[in-house]
Amino acid sequence: MLLTLLGLSIAAAPPQNADAAIGRWRTQTRGGIVEIQRCGTSICGRILTSEKLRSDPNLKDVNNSNAALRGRPLRNLQILAGFTQSGNGWTGGKIYNAEDGKTYGADVTPAGPDTLKVRGCVFKPFCKTQTWTRLR
Repeated sequence: MLLTLLGLSIAAAPPQNADAAIGRWRTQTRGGIVEIQRCGTSICGRILTSEKLRSDPNLKDVNNSNAALRGRPLRNLQILAGFTQSGNGWTGGKIYNAEDGKTYGADVTPAGPDTLKVRGCVFKPFCKTQTWTRLR
């Protein structure tokens, strides 16, 4: 599926404008594409597509730990939210992993004009980082 984003560790990033996170990004896993945009003073991100969604556009959030949410569509599902701008990046947010139905603490940091480091943590220091690439 789109995300095995559990966990995700930030590498040092060159200075960038925090708005550099805005745009469409290819994730490291399963052909996922996530769109990040401004949501008030924060950023948020939603799933546009993935390998599985291209095969079955009607996929639902069947792995959600909340049974009441298992019928919602994965396409356009918000998976990033609640961030606070910190320097050139965004910290203290949440990332939802549709593969395991859980939400993790997250940070998003531009690492260049076309690269984004997305870190997710079960709890610090148990984190992993993915590098997402901007789609043009």
